[in-house]
Amino acid sequence: MTSPNAPTRQPVLPTLLGLGPRAERRRRALPPGLLRLPTIGIDIGGTKVVAGVVDGEGRVLEKLRTDTPDKSKSAKVVEDVIVDLVLRLADRHDVHAVGIGAAGWVDAERSRVLFAPHLNWRNEPLQQALSERLRFPVIVENDANAAAWAEWRFGAGRGEDHMVMLTLGTGIGGAVVRDGYVDRGKYGLAGEFGHMQVVPGGHRCPCGNRGCWEQYSSGNALVRDARELVTEESPVVEPLLARAGGTMAGITGPLVTEAARAGDPVATELLYEVGTWLGVGIANLAAALDPGRFVIGGGVSEAGDLLLGPAREAFKRTLTGRGFRPEAFIVHADLGNEAGLVGAADLARQVARRFRTIKRHRVERGVAS
Repeated sequence: MTSPNAPTRQPVLPTLLGLGPRAERRRRALPPGLLRLPTIGIDIGGTKVVAGVVDGEGRVLEKLRTDTPDKSKSAKVVEDVIVDLVLRLADRHDVHAVGIGAAGWVDAERSRVLFAPHLNWRNEPLQQALSERLRFPVIVENDANAAAWAEWRFGAGRGEDHMVMLTLGTGIGGAVVRDGYVDRGKYGLAGEFGHMQVVPGGHRCPCGNRGCWEQYSSGNALVRDARELVTEESPVVEPLLARAGGTMAGITGPLVTEAARAGDPVATELLYEVGTWLGVGIANLAAALDPGRFVIGGGVSEAGDLLLGPAREAFKRTLTGRGFRPEAFIVHADLGNEAGLVGAADLARQVARRFRTIKRHRVERGVAS
């Protein structure tokens, strides 16, 4: 749903990629062959590592998946997993670069993982380590940035010059794409919107603060509130508890969403509350950033309008200057779980041309590639 006060969209240049006008001019400056090169994207999360070969139109040609090594293990163990997946895919595809989407803080040079909560990476020189082991150029990117780039290039953000993406999972990831660039901030750490403080003295957050936005609008918030009703022995939660097999541990985010879709009033109310907090936070971001579109992805967003409906309502109620300003669109992401690896692969495509040049020079000199 959009506001009657929403701005009339300026036409964008027609293009296969759906880029905005400024980004389209950048795209036209690239060699046509560069846009079609297959590259590999790696999405590293807390439980799984997914690798995929992606073509120039964002299509995943082949995908491999394995479990994420326990975070107590050395950084090299994770590198071994990545190298194995890349080499297996490279045996079957003519790939030209590798992009890593990591759940953690990545420096502005996209080379070091400063901190990854689910892995034993602390100021880890991942780009250098992998480049030395692979015969491909490698970039490292924050997973939320990679997902946002994919949605902007191939999904729900196409045609928008200023887009904010929010990824709702265990917490809230965020990213900004503006004029054909991921806005990473001075130190590479922009987009940590989930840790904006919205309730002073509120719920404790793993980041160490209290009252962070993701403590009220995320998968963790949804599950916590449902389980609190069980702890308080509220009779209204009995149908939901029965659906969970009678155990508190059985109450998960997907189960609450499933129950809400089936008409469970408590599950619907829980999603409404999470959606309301989502809309309040989006209104704050609109006041600060003024984008044209918010794209909402991540596992919690699979609730669809059960979540986004309340979010749009709260956004309209809370937006500063409401009624006297254009309102951004709030839309559901298109690419689902593949957004991170597709975005990482596409960002790596930007350095693939250099690899091709180096490879050609090696051949001309008679050096084995």
